[in-house]
Amino acid sequence: MITVLSDTHSRSGNELEGRAKRAVEESDAVVHAGDFVNAAALDAFEAVADRLYAVYGNNATPEVRDRLPPERTFEIEGVRFVLTHGDDRGATGLSLLGRQQAADAVVFGHSHRHAATDAEDVLLLNPGSHADPRGGTPTHAELRVADGEERTDARLVGEIRHRDGSVVETFEIE
Repeated sequence: MITVLSDTHSRSGNELEGRAKRAVEESDAVVHAGDFVNAAALDAFEAVADRLYAVYGNNATPEVRDRLPPERTFEIEGVRFVLTHGDDRGATGLSLLGRQQAADAVVFGHSHRHAATDAEDVLLLNPGSHADPRGGTPTHAELRVADGEERTDARLVGEIRHRDGSVVETFEIE
């Protein structure tokens, strides 16, 4: 399983609770789209995630910016991801970024609102914020390899989940 999070906005820890905490502990990889805020929060994620792919966000301290890039591209389970915190690019700019990097998915945060949007050749995935939803729903995303009973063209199937474990939205990465 791959757990995707963003916008922790902590100065002391990872702020993981409920389903998000269990998902991170059970994941093969954790993807974080930034805004840990400071090194203590980043350290707390590194302590619980065996494999962490992360970028810094707009609220990162200089220490976090020294340790993480603003953007990165990587592959998990044969799926190519572009990871960025997000900015004023909007859906068009994010999908262009994905196509430029030959990615299957662009993971971003910043808005604290979850979304999984099919932008033609690339999925735009915002897991929302598990810790600071700013009046919205505390969410994260979970991805797993599609099995034989699911659509044959999907490589990964995903769910955006509430902190209580309920599924808010489902999506696929082809």
